[in-house]
Amino acid sequence: MSLYLILNIASFSIPFIYSFEKKMRFIKWWKAVFLSIFIVAFFFLIWDVWFTKMGVWGFNPTYHINFTILGLPLEEILFFICIPYASIFTHYAVDYFFPKLQLSKKITNYITITLVILSVVIIMFNTNKWYTLVNLLVFALLLMYSYFTKNSILQKFYITFLVILIPFFIVNGILTGSFIHNEVVWYNNAENLGIRLFTIPIEDAFYAFSMLFANLILIEKFKAKFNKKMG
Repeated sequence: MSLYLILNIASFSIPFIYSFEKKMRFIKWWKAVFLSIFIVAFFFLIWDVWFTKMGVWGFNPTYHINFTILGLPLEEILFFICIPYASIFTHYAVDYFFPKLQLSKKITNYITITLVILSVVIIMFNTNKWYTLVNLLVFALLLMYSYFTKNSILQKFYITFLVILIPFFIVNGILTGSFIHNEVVWYNNAENLGIRLFTIPIEDAFYAFSMLFANLILIEKFKAKFNKKMG
């Protein structure tokens, strides 16, 4: 079994088992959660295939099984199911056990506006770096959508994302070369800012935020839709 596959299974299995916990019963939203994960994964996989072909990043065959689809290892495809599920579960678990833990609308808006401005400035000076450009553009557009639609998810997600960053640094750290001889996923530094958090390109944090936030937006929409049907 490959290291990349082990990381996927380990990340997914414990949150999935606890999804059946009697009090929280996270599994009751399985339709909304998995539908959202598959929709977001579809678009991120297109991005992944594109960047892999461009040489923005690539994969070390030593750490994945010898089976690829459109240039992506099977484990990379599973990544967009396993990691979002684990992270989304963490978000809702924190929300369940700490329901009052959220930022005010005013502070949330300040953070959002600041991050959008920062993203635009970085983009303006790095239009020649594909990972930085596309990553921060998607990030900024999602934040602007949230701001103008007065979406309340960020009031909690800005906090829960900090919790999610803990396993993120462990898993992504291993994928980018921490604790092992070579990286599982390599990055072309000519296409990013060249700033690393340990071995992780800083853009990966924005990438993870965008992927998870897009999932949460869809999940809440699907939950409302399914609730209405059940009602």
